[in-house]
This record gives sequence, structure tokens and C-alpha cells, in this order.
Amino acid sequence: MGEKTSYSKPVKDICIEANEGADSIVRQMFESGGFVAKKMAVGVDILETMSREEGCVKFFSSPSSPVSTGCRGIYKVLVKNKFIDVFITTSGMVDHDYARVWRDYYHGDFEMDDAKLYKEGINREGNVLIPNECYGEILEDRIQPLLEKLYKEKKEYSTKELCWALGESLKDEENKESSILYWAWKNKIPIYIPGPTDGAFGSQLWLFSQQKKDFKIDLFKDEQELNSIVMNAKSTGAFMIGGGISKHHTIWWNQFRGGLDYAVYITTAPEWDGSLSGARVKEAISWGKVKEKAQHVDIEGDATTMLPLMISSLMERLRSIQK
Repeated sequence: MGEKTSYSKPVKDICIEANEGADSIVRQMFESGGFVAKKMAVGVDILETMSREEGCVKFFSSPSSPVSTGCRGIYKVLVKNKFIDVFITTSGMVDHDYARVWRDYYHGDFEMDDAKLYKEGINREGNVLIPNECYGEILEDRIQPLLEKLYKEKKEYSTKELCWALGESLKDEENKESSILYWAWKNKIPIYIPGPTDGAFGSQLWLFSQQKKDFKIDLFKDEQELNSIVMNAKSTGAFMIGGGISKHHTIWWNQFRGGLDYAVYITTAPEWDGSLSGARVKEAISWGKVKEKAQHVDIEGDATTMLPLMISSLMERLRSIQK
């Protein structure tokens, strides 16, 4: 017979009656030993370690879709409270964050008649409804005049500079503090968009370039800054929501310093199709994008259900540290 399996930690039931807050639930989820619940609790542990470690540069990556939901408020908290140092995202994040300063999005349903919605000028993103006037129309009305103003100052901008300019443009708006872009500008937290020509924001940049042929986006300036950030970091950690270009750009740049020291990844994608979105963090170890001995966890599930609890728990822990 082989060596007997060693085990000593019993599974414990979650006691709701004893709950004193989000962190109490998350800690009990760890003790419950159960499936994704425990993985989510491990994720908060890693985020706390990243936050407490002096000199650790904290990356946050996400595609745009959560920003069309109430999770926009959670992203804002991360930026406003400087829980992150670098935000890598997509053009659509700008679309949703900027448009919602002036316009509302609405509740819908996954089973709605999309042909009918199209005829009514309503776009559906999952179960969120976005009328044309709340998206493309308001973005064109607001972004084109801003680009005219920026163009008079200089002809080339990095995506970080454009994001900060958008944030600064909100400083006199009544609803400014709801915006991720506003807090990124105010706290000087860089936002990088490696694929800026996608989405409504990207279309506005292209549209403006048709009138001003010498207007340029300097992507290499973003890349140079990212190079400096990772090379000068004592350690790095990443909290990654979903996959695609935002996730890949985060792990790609970190390979040049030997990989991430910490990684927390939330995904709904399967890994059997070979996609980057489905690839688990441990796969990135083979590429040198995550260190072999890094603290990391993959959390399978919908970020919109997990983030409120995870970030509430993290905030409780960090507040207790500051006292």
C-alpha cells in the first residue's frame, strides 16, 4: 500500500446567524472547504497580501461589460481608494463609464426580442438595456468637442493621456464622482487600453481623425510606461476579471520581469478550447508570465456576483489594518 493520505482540517458549516459583515462570510467560506466558495476566499487572502506588501504594484484588468452593470461602482471604489496601481482595460470601459455620467442604463432580460429592440433603438448587453441616446449619441456629443480642445494643445496622445483627459473633463460635472475615469485622473492611476480603436470610444477617435489627419494615438508611449512600471516594481500582483486583451496585456508585460508574484483570476470560460480567456493562471507559468512560486487562484463564476462580496471583505480587512 502507498502512503496514507494526510488530512486534518474539517469542513465547517457556514453560520449565517453569526455573520458580522462581508468579511465574516468570506472567512467562513474558506472554512467551508467547498468548491468555488473556498477559492473566492483564497482570492481575497491573496488580494489582502498584495495590498499589504510594500512595493507591490497592483494591476487590475477587465473587459468592459461589468461597467455597464452596478459593478461600475466597485471598480470606482478600487480606483478612488487606490487599491490598484494600474488599470488595463478595453475601449468599451470608457464607453460605459463616460456615458453613464449623463445617461442611465436600464434593466432588461436575456430573453427579450432583439429584433424588436433594434427597431426601437435599444441595444441589449445581456440583461442590461442601453438606448442609443444613452450610448453612441451622448458619447459623440461629449467626446468630439473634447478632442477638438485636446487637438489644439498637441497632436499625439497615449491612451493613458486620453483617459486622464476624459476624467479631467468631468471635474465640473455634478455626477463626476460616480466615474472611474474621474478618479483615475484625480488619483493619477494610469488606465491603458491596448486595443483603443474598438468600441464607441474608438470610433469617435477614428471619426475625429478623418477631419484631423495628423491626430495620432501613441500606443508605444503606453508600452514604454508599462515597461518602466514592471521593471521598477519590487513585486507585482494582478486581479483579473475575464480574459481577452486586457488579461493578456497584463500577464504579457509581467513576463519581462520574471512573472507575476500574485494572481487572482475570475472567469466563466472553459479551458478546453485553448482560449486565453479560458486559460488558467497556472498555464501562464509555462510562459514565464506568472512565477512558479506565485500565490495564485482561478475563481470560476460570474464576477458581478462575486465582486461585491470580495471587495467588501477586502475593504473590511484593510480598514482594520489602518486602525
